[in-house]
Amino acid sequence: MASFTKWLGAGLGFTFGGPIGAAIGFAVGSFVDGFSEEDTGLDGQKDLQKGNTQSGDFEMSLLVLASIIIKADGKVDQRELDFVRAQFLSMYGKERSNRAFKLFKGVMDKEISSRQICIQIRQNMPHASRLQLLHFLFGIAKSDHLVSEAEVEEIRKIAGYLYINVPDFESIKAMFYSSVDSAYKILGIEKSASESEVKTAYRKMVKKYHPDKLEDLGAEHLKGAKEKFQQIQDSYEKIKKEKQF
Repeated sequence: MASFTKWLGAGLGFTFGGPIGAAIGFAVGSFVDGFSEEDTGLDGQKDLQKGNTQSGDFEMSLLVLASIIIKADGKVDQRELDFVRAQFLSMYGKERSNRAFKLFKGVMDKEISSRQICIQIRQNMPHASRLQLLHFLFGIAKSDHLVSEAEVEEIRKIAGYLYINVPDFESIKAMFYSSVDSAYKILGIEKSASESEVKTAYRKMVKKYHPDKLEDLGAEHLKGAKEKFQQIQDSYEKIKKEKQF
């Protein structure tokens, strides 16, 4: 028990309290007999450490938001669960990912308000990290090879609660949909954009999505950021080739 509580508290800042902490406390109590939210301090009463996003905060936020997306279309698809587990494994290694996925399955059994969760996140997590959360959620939705309208609408709602604007939402969404104008959507421009407009949009995206913005979250979360950044670079190169500049 001591080792588990030590792991749970490590790297946690703002998610140790509030609605996220309550959801995690519920999950803990669901699989540890006689172990309540109060035993962890995750009773929603602990003072939040605003502006102090740590690796564990991002992890716990992923856990809770992922559970909301997986249940959005009214069914739990094994491929989506496998995707989440694989992502945890690639980010955290075997031991930590096993614990995280055990928590995740417990969170899946709890009814959660996405609005309350997102308010807590947006008040404590920088914009770049919130964009990375959204990218991960689209990855979950796409993992069963079919993004349902219910899933898209749930992610759209979450984006709004996280104060992620429509252009940023559409840009990240386009990274998961292959179409003739995906590259333009990723950069947030029209196909008629001039060379100057394309270059301006690219510089803006590089500044917004550069992996360096997520360094504080630890190396385990940089892989997804680098994949997202690579898609922006690939889109720019594709448009350059198409427009011959």
